Amino acid sequence: MPGQRLPEDRMLVEQLRLQLGNIGSSLVPTLVVAAILVWLLANEQNALALCLWCVVIVSLKLYLTWDARRLLVSQILPEQAPGLLRRKMVLNLLDGIAWGALAWATLGTTTVAGSVLVVAVLAGVAGSSMSSLAPILPVFIVFAVAEGIVLAAKLWTLDDPAYKTLALVVFLYLATLIGQARNGTRAARRAIALRFENLELIERLRVETEHAQAAHRDAEEANLAKSKFLAAASHDLRQPIHAQGLFLEVLARTPLTVAQQAALANARATWQASAEMLDTLLDFSRLEAGVVQPQNQVFALQPLLNRIENELAPQADVKGIVYRSRETHTWVDADPALVALILRNLVSNAIRYTERGGVLVGCRIRRDKVLVEVWDTGVGIDPSAYQEIFREFHQLGNVERDRRKGLGLGLAIAQGLARALGQQVTVDSVPQRGSVFRLSLPLARVGVVVAERGTYESAGPERHFEDVRVLVIDDDETVRAGMQQLLQAWGCACDVADSIEEALDHARRHPPDMAIIDYRLREQRTGAGAAATLREEFGSDLPVLLITGDTAPQRLREAVASGVPLLHKPVLPSELHRAMTYLLSGRALDSSFAALR
Repeated sequence: MPGQRLPEDRMLVEQLRLQLGNIGSSLVPTLVVAAILVWLLANEQNALALCLWCVVIVSLKLYLTWDARRLLVSQILPEQAPGLLRRKMVLNLLDGIAWGALAWATLGTTTVAGSVLVVAVLAGVAGSSMSSLAPILPVFIVFAVAEGIVLAAKLWTLDDPAYKTLALVVFLYLATLIGQARNGTRAARRAIALRFENLELIERLRVETEHAQAAHRDAEEANLAKSKFLAAASHDLRQPIHAQGLFLEVLARTPLTVAQQAALANARATWQASAEMLDTLLDFSRLEAGVVQPQNQVFALQPLLNRIENELAPQADVKGIVYRSRETHTWVDADPALVALILRNLVSNAIRYTERGGVLVGCRIRRDKVLVEVWDTGVGIDPSAYQEIFREFHQLGNVERDRRKGLGLGLAIAQGLARALGQQVTVDSVPQRGSVFRLSLPLARVGVVVAERGTYESAGPERHFEDVRVLVIDDDETVRAGMQQLLQAWGCACDVADSIEEALDHARRHPPDMAIIDYRLREQRTGAGAAATLREEFGSDLPVLLITGDTAPQRLREAVASGVPLLHKPVLPSELHRAMTYLLSGRALDSSFAALR
């Protein structure tokens, strides 16, 4: 941990390595000084002693340098450090004695100038050794004291009082050097401790980074597993609900008593609620798949607000609250289908959490932006939860998971769609008093009447299909039966198949005018592949409509990439009828057809 004291043996190892690294730098100066001293001071009286001293000094220095390099390339273990310290102290004790012996070899046998040179050299050697030996204070003390005592002893033996005084000065000099070396040792230890702290921080950062990366991978895997589960569950639920809607539509076309009509209305309402919940999951999956591509255009807000009010006001009426939209003449530049879906989610959320008062939708112009505001007098939101409410599956005040309150995806979808538009949804709220959600949109200064994407041009009165033969390919028997009954009720001649091969057999006997194909077929085959096969044999202009219950992101991307018009289960019969009319009229549809309701 940073700031924690290092174990002494570990600290000593680094001090030893630091000191050993300094030894090599003094090798050449030692050889040069020794040679110069022999050349300058040698005479008949001291030549032998001086040469012997030089040999000892050079030998010791060469050995110390070799030993340092040997130790530096090896690994010094903490348990080895005390023994190495003792060894270093012995070697530097001998080195200090050897340097001090210079005084015994020369003083008294040389000139006064020579004596001054010897004392100066020995003082310089002691001072310079402080920088190399100071990382370990005891080693420096042993060297300096050994040299100083040997020098002072020689000076004391000389008769001149000046030399005796100089001997005392040697000890004062040593005390000064030891004090400075002590500070150097402390600095070295602090530097070593700081380096270890930095290394430990780097290691902790590496570990934390690995943990964060692992957590990110786990989150991605969990998110992928969630998406796969939702896709599988959504697909499996869509099949029977889609078939149920088809059968309900067929039933509605038969004579019924008043009681039966009431029961049918309730069944349709239940089916509609289930379909809306699945559509919410589908919208969320589209966002995750990244297949929502805005198609911006200039349009008036008021018709869109009117449409949402007509659609959702009955929900407010049932709860006994007021729903109002302030009239606006504002035009915006955005994708009307996405804006409609965002506002539909915001208004639905406001109605869901409002028990008294009402919901108000209005617009404010702020420079080049239009703020579409959804006000309510509901339960309100604590400011600390502003970010949380936009998370998927997050719901306030629904710990019991009452599905009448939705899935907790409405605000997440609204924010995701806003980001797709390059905008954002914000919120302000007062707990127990109400909230306001704001969607910012680019203001259009010039209004140009453009038909909204996601709406269809009027195809005139409801078309009948008595002269139309439709080929249905679906691997679900119930869906095939429902589609066949519904299409026959519309007057179509209908052939059904559960595979591409069976469909080709039907088509060769009775060429189809149109094909309706489930996207996911057996044996990992797709409706896009089936459409390509049919068009290859019966012409590229054969109208084809894909229907899918898949919400897996990869499947959605594949379906959109096919370029074939796509509807999502459960399909409203009116939606299916409109799509068939559109295609049979020869008008082209892209793969985003009815992608967002």
